[in-house]
Amino acid sequence: MRCVIIAGSPKADIAYIKSVVSDKDYVICADRGCDYALQANISPDLIIGDFDSYTEKIPFDCEIIKLQVHKDDTDTQHCVDVAFERGFKDIVILCGTGGRLDHTIANISVLQYIAEKGGKGLLLSAEERIEILDIGNYNYNGYSGKTFSVFPFSCNEICVSYNGTEYPMDNDILTSSVAMGISNIFTSDKASVVIHSGYALMIINTYT
Repeated sequence: MRCVIIAGSPKADIAYIKSVVSDKDYVICADRGCDYALQANISPDLIIGDFDSYTEKIPFDCEIIKLQVHKDDTDTQHCVDVAFERGFKDIVILCGTGGRLDHTIANISVLQYIAEKGGKGLLLSAEERIEILDIGNYNYNGYSGKTFSVFPFSCNEICVSYNGTEYPMDNDILTSSVAMGISNIFTSDKASVVIHSGYALMIINTYT
């Protein structure tokens, strides 16, 4: 099973949420995410938040964890911690981009937190697939024609190799000060990205 967290970004594509969440998923709503779940006709298993962005009566009969407004982590971060406590390592975050840039960056940081704890995290929207890649080999099937970008994240540089891309790389260095990893294109439905060192931020533009 995977855990799907519906966050509270002001940019929510209800049809996309419906297309991603399945009956087998364990669904956690972060604050305003419960409104998006209601619109998508999804019954969450758990709702977590300080409820500063959702002030209506909670429309679901499920477990609720209420947080203090003044706290050291975000609602989404707390959702991830609870997901790990309950045994989930495959975590998808929806409604975590758009709106305030600082919130989006915070959610990308949560992806690294997931990776450091040995989990697999994805930040998904109708336009983008975002993930943090630790050292390893990653296969991308079915993305031919899609644009992607790779950047160092929380480090000065990364060493990468690509196969099945318009601009192949072989143990090449990408630095945080020069955006050389932007706007590559998958040219094969069986492409791969290898991270030899560092943490990489991978963004696939799924709408192209």
